[in-house]
Amino acid sequence: MAQTAITAPLDPLEPRHLVAPHHDDASLNETLLDHVWRKPGKGWFMLFGMTLSALGLLVIGVTYTLARGIGVWGNNQPVGWAFDIINFVWWVGIGHAGTLISAILLLFQQKWRTSINRFAEAMTLFAVMCAGLFPLLHTGRPWFAFWLFPYPSTLGAWPQFRSPLVWDVFAISTYLTVSALFWFVGLIPDLAALRDSSKTKAQRVIYGLFALGWRGSGRHWHNYKIAYLLLAGLSTPLVVSVHTIVSFDFAVSLLPGWHATIFPPYFVAGAVFSGFAMVITLIVPARKYLGLRDVITDRHLENMNKVILATGLIVSYGYMMEHFIAWYSQNQYELWTFYVNRATGPYAGVYWLMIACNVITPNIFWFRKCRTSIPIMWVASIMVNIGMWCERFIIIVTSLSQDFLPSSWGIYAPTWVDWSIYIGTLGLFGTLFLLFLKFVPAVAVSEVKELQLELKHAAAHNGHDTHGAH
Repeated sequence: MAQTAITAPLDPLEPRHLVAPHHDDASLNETLLDHVWRKPGKGWFMLFGMTLSALGLLVIGVTYTLARGIGVWGNNQPVGWAFDIINFVWWVGIGHAGTLISAILLLFQQKWRTSINRFAEAMTLFAVMCAGLFPLLHTGRPWFAFWLFPYPSTLGAWPQFRSPLVWDVFAISTYLTVSALFWFVGLIPDLAALRDSSKTKAQRVIYGLFALGWRGSGRHWHNYKIAYLLLAGLSTPLVVSVHTIVSFDFAVSLLPGWHATIFPPYFVAGAVFSGFAMVITLIVPARKYLGLRDVITDRHLENMNKVILATGLIVSYGYMMEHFIAWYSQNQYELWTFYVNRATGPYAGVYWLMIACNVITPNIFWFRKCRTSIPIMWVASIMVNIGMWCERFIIIVTSLSQDFLPSSWGIYAPTWVDWSIYIGTLGLFGTLFLLFLKFVPAVAVSEVKELQLELKHAAAHNGHDTHGAH
């Protein structure tokens, strides 16, 4: 029978397990590597077919755009930034939870990150890949995108370093590179475990190639730990800097609704908010169908819901401060944007959906029953992701469609090409994620084993069970 609720202890102060205590190294190997060797079921093939179909829409949308130009998109005067920038910011935000879980929680020695970090890192990588497509296509001539990088051009042409869009190029490319390295380095011991348990020569060669000759010696572990820690240190400022730079795309302009100093922290909190929501959306079904309930426990899910609640409150505070600053400034354009256009204008439906999803929904996690109910948390996580997409839409479209001059106002509506490319990136993300679940351990096996040993040692030292005390 499907599990519908987390079995919570009666005493709210009683710590709960991070790893089911009956496991040892052998059973953890069997549990965590099983889904790689097991033949995919009908459910996997069905999902893979759906995501591939969606990916086909991306191919159609991009091909049509390249053949006809970006005039086939809905963006035009006055809304020059539209679906592509909305989706770019949304995807970048989703990627943030992965780095936060992997890097910042690692530096703070938070043990509960161990079973979920690889999910989140993979999510980061794929989300940033989807994000990168949009500004690339938005240039209109993506085959000249290398002009955005400084290189010894014979024409003497250099990027405009004062442009926030050039800052985006450096931020996103750095973030993608460091995230990919961090993810790959963390995988090496598990790739070696897959190599050693391979059943065919081809598997042994492929996994052995990516394992980079790992033998698990003391020297290997020493180098691995140092590299992993250094990459965590590099990744940590990127969590803050990347979305801060993305927020500068808007904040450094003079448009009403964009010109706000609160944008950087508000964007970073929103990114973590949507990123954790996406982790919940993905991890709840994956945990069930991959049989990972012993390592992705009730405590992991509840902790993530607490983070969603905390960041949701910061996002709500950001909304309030935007309205307060507009009122305090008594600037007629800001007052119109926040108190008339957004709340009662042509996009009021999207605005109120954003408020419902981002302000009201996370507050249900004040109640432990909601925080520990799997159906409730899963639906709430989807609503948060919808709400964050609506937030990007409201910020970009309302400010551009009605700016200083009523004579230049206009209504924006996306075309079928816009929708195809957006749905296509969802397909790309889903396809990559399903391939990840099929070919790579979804949970960091070596880290879970290490955690299990630490907890057993602590239990033996203290004379009682401390599996949840860290």
